[in-house]
Amino acid sequence: MEGRDLCARGTFYNGRGSPPRAAPSPRGAILMGRTMDSVAALAAAFAQRGRSLYLVGGCVRDALLGFSTHDLDLTTEAEPAEIKSLVSAAGADAIYTIGERFGTIGAIFGEDQVEITTFRSESYTPGNRKPEVQYGTSLEADLSRRDFTVNAMARPAAGGGIIDPFGGQEDLAAKLIRAVGDPDERFAEDPLRLLRAVRFAAQFGFAIEPATRAAIARNANALRTISAERVAQELNRILLVDRPSRPIRELCVLGLMQHIIPELLALRDVRAPGLRHKDNFEHTLMVLDRTPSVLAVRWGALLHDIAKPRVMSVEDQEVHFYGHEAVGERIARRILQRLKYDRATIERVGLLVRLSGRINSYEGEWTDGAVRRLVREADDALDDLLALSRSDVTSRREERVRAAEDRVEQLRERALRLREEEDVARIRPPLDGLELMEMFGRGPGPWIRPIKDRLLAMVLDGELAPDDKERAAEIARALMQEAGSPSATGSG
Repeated sequence: MEGRDLCARGTFYNGRGSPPRAAPSPRGAILMGRTMDSVAALAAAFAQRGRSLYLVGGCVRDALLGFSTHDLDLTTEAEPAEIKSLVSAAGADAIYTIGERFGTIGAIFGEDQVEITTFRSESYTPGNRKPEVQYGTSLEADLSRRDFTVNAMARPAAGGGIIDPFGGQEDLAAKLIRAVGDPDERFAEDPLRLLRAVRFAAQFGFAIEPATRAAIARNANALRTISAERVAQELNRILLVDRPSRPIRELCVLGLMQHIIPELLALRDVRAPGLRHKDNFEHTLMVLDRTPSVLAVRWGALLHDIAKPRVMSVEDQEVHFYGHEAVGERIARRILQRLKYDRATIERVGLLVRLSGRINSYEGEWTDGAVRRLVREADDALDDLLALSRSDVTSRREERVRAAEDRVEQLRERALRLREEEDVARIRPPLDGLELMEMFGRGPGPWIRPIKDRLLAMVLDGELAPDDKERAAEIARALMQEAGSPSATGSG
């Protein structure tokens, strides 16, 4: 792989004195195509003004790993006002200054998003998480403030070898995530790095270096000081890696999960002494790995059995979890609300958890009405629900897995056919709330809902035509009579 060759060729800088002039590397070894053109234009503009410019951090790491990127981080001794002028001279399509007070100017070059930050170093006083920042220091000082060695490498934008004061190339080759310098200090500076270490390890298939790993466990409690929004952003990235079971297990083992989703830890303790039953925690991780890389589905998989510790019961030497989906929906909503997720995500994941067991109970004898009700209830989340249901069969018996997958596919085909025949989501009962209030001479109230639900169910089951108001009125009167309403004989 080209990145491996570049690791061997790159210049190793020991961090003392000025960075050496990097040895040239082949064109395109780091960036290719239009991205290379964007960087070349920036390098020329900065050089003309006598300013240095370095690619730094994730884009250098990813290029060495052979990954393409359009998100570029660069650093320079120039200050923000000058950076804006130079970026404009380089032909940026757009410039944004939202990070200017932190020394960062952003720009768009075609498909490339660029952020250029003035060299900075940070120092912290004991008990204070807010750093004292010094700008315009040196490249060495800038790299020393970064989180992990694989993110603390730079490369001159004009071309050249890798500047690597902390052994990032060696750790890439060894597939290790290692903190820059003292890991306790790095995590104290920003405890979100505790999650980032786990995420990077999972994302690249790396291990966490032992001293760094031990420091994560020691500092796990510091995660409580991080805002829910920042934690949620990292969780999203963690859940979308290829095998999310690995980082989720790591978060539990390292003591981080108790500060994120402590409810998940209870799944490990679901035990019925003397009885054999599925390990709910391991099952959850297996389901998670089987799901497609869709965030709502991954969240649904992680939380679909979250209520089982709350509802477990034993009857006739069998373990049951009656009603765990309904209870699980409430717990899932609380978890996502606590993590400050948006309403749409909370609604989608809550729905998936509540309906998670419905499809796997499907049998071919379901009526079209029952399928319509599921389609209507799932609405635009039906495909996500089908994906979760396929993943929720983790038996070691291959024939059982195939049979379950066949049932899900049969249900999918029936749902599609019914959708084509009629727009299930738009089906309405023959009488609406206003018509019922006029019919019975009553005002709005909870008495309307049971009647509308019954009429809708009959329409979905094909027992009542959507436009048969006369028969619907008869049914409504009968329902009111059963409820003992004095208005049951109201005019129609």
